Amino acid sequence: MWENGNVDAIDTLFTEDSILHDPTEDVRGREAFKTYNERYLAAFPDLQYDIEDMIAEGDKVVFRARMRGTHEGEFMSFEPTGQRFDAEGIIIARIEDGMIAERWASYDALGMMRQLGILPDAP
Repeated sequence: MWENGNVDAIDTLFTEDSILHDPTEDVRGREAFKTYNERYLAAFPDLQYDIEDMIAEGDKVVFRARMRGTHEGEFMSFEPTGQRFDAEGIIIARIEDGMIAERWASYDALGMMRQLGILPDAP
């Protein structure tokens, strides 16, 4: 979905009213999630998303993932910097009838912004 830009895969993976709790915003519903993904792909056309660990129990799946990409388009109102980022995150997904119904994402947004040159490094 991320690397090939196939946002239509969201229809088969997520419930209609799926919710993403992201550090920057809550995204509600498939169509909103498609728009969210399209914005990321426009900002980082070479985006790579690798799942490095995954644990499942009951209706929850937890995974540790790494995202990498080059800032080539507008991102959160910031003009492209041409810089690359490499950020790690943890996602908890709640599964309902075999589809993702809700997700909680936590990632190093501060480190990502620093790597992109949007925020200065700590003194």
